[in-house]
Amino acid sequence: MDLLDRLLGHDCWTTRQFLKIAATLGEVQLDRQFDIGHRSIRATLDHIVRNVEAWSSLMAGEAWRRKTDASVPAMAERLDVAYDRLRRVARQVADRGAWDEKWTDHLDDPPREKSYGASIAHIITHSMHHRAQVLYMLRLSGVADLPEGDVFSWDERRQPGDARS
Repeated sequence: MDLLDRLLGHDCWTTRQFLKIAATLGEVQLDRQFDIGHRSIRATLDHIVRNVEAWSSLMAGEAWRRKTDASVPAMAERLDVAYDRLRRVARQVADRGAWDEKWTDHLDDPPREKSYGASIAHIITHSMHHRAQVLYMLRLSGVADLPEGDVFSWDERRQPGDARS
């Protein structure tokens, strides 16, 4: 497994861990307002998932339509679909050494070109940034035994040969 597979595997797995925790919370806890991130656990997790959906679709040359179901089970399903697409795009980029090739982000106004390498790195670091906010919100909500979310935790739990664990 190369570094790209490790980074993508860790990012998806860690977001999925936070969605599993979110599934144990009630609606009031999910929607409690905080002065950080996208203001609630649900909205911040939805933002993470939506970012992977949008950017992976755009980089794949596919149309993107915003999904509005922000229930925890729907977000988990959306994450899996979007991450399968992101892995596919990222692997194609890596295999052809196309990190500096450009794609057009049609959601920008006006549309602008971005490199695949910076875009893939952005998705991963963007998710990490917002997961830290979710971690803080979960702590303030009294949730105990929260994961650290580091790459070592993912690496220890994954199945041999499976970047998706």
